[in-house]
Amino acid sequence: MIRLAEASDEPDIRNCAEQAYGRYVQAIGRKPAPMVADFAAQIAAGFVYVATDEQATLQGFVVFFANEGHILLENVAVLPSTAGRGVGRSLIRFCEDAGRQRGMNAVHLYTNEKMTDNLLIYPKLGYVKVAQRIEDGFERVYFEKPLTPSSST
Repeated sequence: MIRLAEASDEPDIRNCAEQAYGRYVQAIGRKPAPMVADFAAQIAAGFVYVATDEQATLQGFVVFFANEGHILLENVAVLPSTAGRGVGRSLIRFCEDAGRQRGMNAVHLYTNEKMTDNLLIYPKLGYVKVAQRIEDGFERVYFEKPLTPSSST
């Protein structure tokens, strides 16, 4: 199940981010941006959704919002213990569907170039690399996917 995050979800969301992104700290040289995000503010703004299992235990989360005619998928993370079960794909599909419902024309996202798994996953989901640049001291790779009725994953 995917639902809008509540303030009480913040500790579990932060824990998920720590677990999901912790393996990249050494390669990047510092904590990736998703590990230091202001989740409380993002939750309060209505930008965070959580995926839960049958026992309502958090499995992953996604952060996205409308930005100049497109959806910016800012963060998607899954607990390592649930990786490979389609949770991340479901969260990304949820974001894409929300974009379509809001009349947006695309989903934009970025990832750190050191997160090599992401560089392989996003193209498989229909995302196209559109840019690469240093931003906020991070080497980021930008992707986008047009939102058309036939572009669902």
